[in-house]
Amino acid sequence: MNKTLKIVLEAVLALVVIGLGIWLYLSISKPVKFDEEYNKRGVACADKLRAIRTLEEAYKQTYNCYCGNFDTLFGRLLNEDSLRISTKVVFRDKFPQDSNFVFEEISEFEAIKLGYIARKDTLVNPVKQLRENGKLPITLADGSVRQMTDEEILNLRFLPYPKGTTEEFEINAGMKESNGGFNVPVVEVKVDIDRLMSDCDHQLVVNKKDKLVSGNKYPGWKFGSMDESIIEGNFE
Repeated sequence: MNKTLKIVLEAVLALVVIGLGIWLYLSISKPVKFDEEYNKRGVACADKLRAIRTLEEAYKQTYNCYCGNFDTLFGRLLNEDSLRISTKVVFRDKFPQDSNFVFEEISEFEAIKLGYIARKDTLVNPVKQLRENGKLPITLADGSVRQMTDEEILNLRFLPYPKGTTEEFEINAGMKESNGGFNVPVVEVKVDIDRLMSDCDHQLVVNKKDKLVSGNKYPGWKFGSMDESIIEGNFE
């Protein structure tokens, strides 16, 4: 074998080894990076779904049903004073002038009957009430927590990924007949893996989806169900 041919063969072998090394690295690193991206997107998705669920529960408390439309859900909760809050008013001037009287020792039912207390119903804004109760938290980069702004609430409808997307979560609500024969409100908000990871490696998305389906799991992120009266999420 002449020297030139030997050098060429060695160079070709070196390129083959380098190519195999790169292929091996990519074959290992791509699924790892995909899983990291899947988990990151799942966390962002779950954060939005939890907030939407909080709003749906407030809607149900206010209107006795869930809402299957984002415009209506956000519009009514943000703009209407519609949540009925019952507060207790104590009339201390009506207490008996008896040193032995201890208000805390009588039941609320008895106190109402005697006119010492009364219940007062007030209509408040549902979102304002949620904020006051700390139910719409946003955790900032420095670890501090604040409540969602109106704009952030309006943007809950949009998927967190792919970045810049205007696609929305799928939302449905209605009534379902229970085993007892009466209708109960149901709601379901979801996004499948195909939509949330549409800009990722297609084959890896297909593989992940097949794995979830074969394990009898929903291939995506969701809370609630249109088939039964539950509000739990599959991300919990």
